[in-house]
Amino acid sequence: MLTDAKSGTVYGKFPLPEERFSVTFIHSVNKSPVTDIYEVRHGEIYVVETDYYGFGAGVQTELNPGETLTYGADGAMQIKHIDKLLPNLIYVVGTVSDHTLEIGGRQTSLRNLCGRNSSVRFTAERELF
Repeated sequence: MLTDAKSGTVYGKFPLPEERFSVTFIHSVNKSPVTDIYEVRHGEIYVVETDYYGFGAGVQTELNPGETLTYGADGAMQIKHIDKLLPNLIYVVGTVSDHTLEIGGRQTSLRNLCGRNSSVRFTAERELF
């Protein structure tokens, strides 16, 4: 579910056909694409991978224990096995470039859905049966 981080207003609810989703944006400093890949486990969100195309301020330059660096076919640097719980995942939607949510191959513009400069909180809710 996506909500306004300040007011709690619901922007949208998205079913997860698989456990993963991603957010792609243009990095504000090095001006290249970054894709953060997340996994939902037992109703909690973990960052598991980050793909980027250029070094610069704000981009990870050292690996933490257990993480690996690989290169994608398109030249992306891929930091994998991050496996970090994010109890408070918030993005501020860009004013110059958009943030794009991808779930199960479907892309959603966060700028169109939430508006520029919106603070968007991501949460995973498990449906009760």
